[in-house]
Amino acid sequence: MSNHIASIWKGLAFCLIIAVPSFFLGKLVPVVGGPVFAILIGMVIAVFFKDRGDLDSGIKFTSKKVLQWAVVLLGFGMDLSVVAETGLQSLPIILSTISVSLLAAFLLSRIIGVKKNTSVLIGVGSSICGGSAIAATSPVIGADDEEVAQSISVIFFFNVLAALLFPALGTLIGFDTSSGTAFGIFAGTAVNDTSSVTACASTWDSMWGLGTATLDKAVTVKLTRTLAIIPITLVLAFIRTRSGGNEEKVSIRKIFPFFIIYFVIASLLTTILTACGVPGNVFLPFKELSKFMIILAMAAIGLNTDIVKLVRTGGKPLLLGASCWIAITVVSLLMQHLLGLV
Repeated sequence: MSNHIASIWKGLAFCLIIAVPSFFLGKLVPVVGGPVFAILIGMVIAVFFKDRGDLDSGIKFTSKKVLQWAVVLLGFGMDLSVVAETGLQSLPIILSTISVSLLAAFLLSRIIGVKKNTSVLIGVGSSICGGSAIAATSPVIGADDEEVAQSISVIFFFNVLAALLFPALGTLIGFDTSSGTAFGIFAGTAVNDTSSVTACASTWDSMWGLGTATLDKAVTVKLTRTLAIIPITLVLAFIRTRSGGNEEKVSIRKIFPFFIIYFVIASLLTTILTACGVPGNVFLPFKELSKFMIILAMAAIGLNTDIVKLVRTGGKPLLLGASCWIAITVVSLLMQHLLGLV
């Protein structure tokens, strides 16, 4: 144990130096978010810092293990009873948007030639919960750091577009402005990352003087979407054990996402304790720690990413992300219209 700590602490500390300012920058500019700042700073440093010597093992540890621990802590933000209450109303829309995004990612990746892991991460990130879904999925499918960085970059781009454009789109379409229900469901199902869901819903609240009605609705719908991490990672783990042909057979024990089991346990614990009268703000430190650990891991991923190669090969993933984003938006609007929620 002491040898392991000695081998990783320098790299972990180096990532921490990037993560701390990124965390505060994310607070100042929430539409961008700490993870994006961390990954960008890490990529810029990587251009000038090629030979990392004894920092390397700690950086790799941070990009893999710390990322999994962050997902586990994310479970403490999930009160399943609250999610179920609002989730039933939005469930048909959530299932539709997730299905169409994954299908679009699968089909288009074959047509335009996007790498398999990148297309999976973009599809899952677009349809479920942006960076958190990518964090949960990448170790299951064995994605490398460049694939994660590229996927995060694509998701970030469309996060910003959604936060800026969707409030105007909602006004143009004619969403109900007397309550936050309709636009909250739209933001919660069509915007992929929590930071952008929050920004988008808060803008609508401000536009129409709704307090936090839209924000409360959107965030709860978003939490319901987050639960899809569980079945999707399990299915991907199963598919990976079945794939191979002449490739080396993959052990289910090695790639099974046990951290997702701990995520579920954390969610159940939160639900039970909340039902017993424990106030929800008790779990806020765990949620904040989870966000910071994701930022820490993104710093490591940025350090492991070749930004020149990323820019050179970024066109096709961006097109794939655009297709998923447009498909989700159209299906969300269509389903809300069919269900009479506009």
